[in-house]
Amino acid sequence: NTSGRVLTRMEESTLSNYGNLLYRSIERARMRGGDTSIRLVTAELLSQLRAVPEARSCLNFYLNTEIAHAYAGSASSLSNSWFDDDREYSGGDVLLSQGFGTLVEFLARDLSIELGQTVRSIDWNAAPVRVKTDDEEFTADRVLVTLPLGVLKSRSVGFAPELPAVTRNAIDRLGMGVLNKCVLRFSNVFWPIELDWIDYIPEKHGEWAEWFSYRRTMNYPILVGFNAADHGREIETRSDGEIIESAMATLRTIYGARVPEPIDYQITRWASDPFARGSYSFNAVGSVPLMRKELARPQAGLLFFAGEATEQNYFGTAHGAYLSGQRAATEIIASLAG
Repeated sequence: NTSGRVLTRMEESTLSNYGNLLYRSIERARMRGGDTSIRLVTAELLSQLRAVPEARSCLNFYLNTEIAHAYAGSASSLSNSWFDDDREYSGGDVLLSQGFGTLVEFLARDLSIELGQTVRSIDWNAAPVRVKTDDEEFTADRVLVTLPLGVLKSRSVGFAPELPAVTRNAIDRLGMGVLNKCVLRFSNVFWPIELDWIDYIPEKHGEWAEWFSYRRTMNYPILVGFNAADHGREIETRSDGEIIESAMATLRTIYGARVPEPIDYQITRWASDPFARGSYSFNAVGSVPLMRKELARPQAGLLFFAGEATEQNYFGTAHGAYLSGQRAATEIIASLAG
């Protein structure tokens, strides 16, 4: 809880009951029809529970750890009707010991890749398509665009002619979320070594509610703290020192004042990254799943699109991005054959 004390079994049951109440409220709102934000649905539930002291903190905990961390959008932005309109593969999570870079390096083997080229415009008025960067111009019979949704939203890359209105509408209405990590390495482990996940009910909504430990899986004294959505964006404005100080305040609330300072750290700032402008996409209020298909639609047999935001079933995931690349490759091959 907020004091750092481990919940009793009765308190765990109470917390779980609030989660069930939240999901039932979401389903009831869906049955009424129309679309609204998850925050408005939660506000309606909180109004009914206004006499219960712990209701707000428990519901906010679920909104943050179960929904915002999964979909990277704030409760005020996520579509109540469509936020979880995705699929999952069976089986547990797998941690790549050498990082995702190993997958990229494997897929990129034997390919000629130009690094350090910041694309500024794509002219697809006629073949060949011309791609202009800060330094050069490239031409190609077909161009596959894998720009993150956040970059497409920023309009930092120009298209000539403009993309169709239906594509621009999808770009504008789909949401680009944020899930930032603060990776802290310590000289020794001060938390229970059998734990992979550590949850905390914070006083401030969305702040350091979830931690992952590398101790059991990788044998490293490393904790990763997560901040998503609105708080994930807000924290990017702070210095590294301020972020670490905030993280350590939470860890010391949980494990005591004698928790040591980290010996190393790494902090992500996805929303500020000009080549990402966010972590991954979500279904925002006012969007519908069909918009992802519109975003993926090839243009004039010259321009093709891939990336997690173009994948309707597995958006927001690395495997979704991979599957979108396979789909786009099939489209390009078909266009060449035709």
